[in-house]
Amino acid sequence: MTIDLTRRTLLHLAGASSLGAAAVAAAQAEGAAGGGPTFANRTPMRIGMVTLRVRDLDKVTDYYRDALGLTVMQRSATSARLGSGGVALLDLERREGAAREARNAAGLYHTAFLMPTRKDLARWLVHAAKNKVPLSGFADHLVSESVYLDDPEGNGIEVYADRDPSQWQWSEGSVKMASDELNIPDLLSLTNTRVADYAKAPDGLRVGHMHLRVGDLAEAERFYHGTVGLDPTRRRGGAAFLSSGRYHHHLGMNVWQSQGAGQRDDQTTGLAWFSLVMAKQDILAAQEERLRKGGAQVTALANGVEAVDPWGPVDPARLALMRSVKARFDPTGACAPGLFVGGL
Repeated sequence: MTIDLTRRTLLHLAGASSLGAAAVAAAQAEGAAGGGPTFANRTPMRIGMVTLRVRDLDKVTDYYRDALGLTVMQRSATSARLGSGGVALLDLERREGAAREARNAAGLYHTAFLMPTRKDLARWLVHAAKNKVPLSGFADHLVSESVYLDDPEGNGIEVYADRDPSQWQWSEGSVKMASDELNIPDLLSLTNTRVADYAKAPDGLRVGHMHLRVGDLAEAERFYHGTVGLDPTRRRGGAAFLSSGRYHHHLGMNVWQSQGAGQRDDQTTGLAWFSLVMAKQDILAAQEERLRKGGAQVTALANGVEAVDPWGPVDPARLALMRSVKARFDPTGACAPGLFVGGL
């Protein structure tokens, strides 16, 4: 099938009149953000899974399968699990009568799916154009190249590829990031734009980072830096970015729409929890001690602990730290060990 993948086509999908306007949209989606997936997943802590509460389970499941190419690993009347390469990345929970989460509430800004290579990002962009997937923007963040979109219930998504970490510019512990115009022709030069060959997500696709809406930036930093132990990598205009092992960021947080937001209503749609995975047992032990000393409510799990973050109702929001193992699909529904963060 021949695909008309012109600049005009992509701008139409992004609802923008120019690449500059698309970069502005991306800046609104990320602020300023964005090394290779192997780097991101070799750090002491990394993102594992995400769970979303959705009203229309079938529609949202099909969207992540068709638009992103995730594999449906498990599906029932009340939930679905999707992933790539046998690794679970996304759980969806049916909440048919739930109210739509307000944009000014603490919660999910976007889930960022990290492509293994820049060519994979190009292949996916051809796929998105072929299937007329609506996009909300594209941007060059210096550390990465990104495309933005939203699922059918308004949950933000970023699909991105990292530049080599050797190209990242660090100064006094802060990494340089921007929201510049994405060079789409250069990106697409890596693939045949006339033929879509993206049948499914590459096996190495992972959740590279999460970006959250929080009620108070300083409080969020105290929890995720002071208590959880992620390191700050950049701060700008109502947003902060943190990571493990000098990744540009595993976690973004902002108060652009949510300044002053209180605890989340767990009866609404949106983010239920996400996970951070510990690379080693001693890191898990240290994190558990850190949580307890930080005054977090800690509950023991079979393979870790869980706690409550500042915007999570006492139940069921949780932050669970667990030891990393080789991730495989578990038909029993058990999650890969990780750090679960809920009520964000």
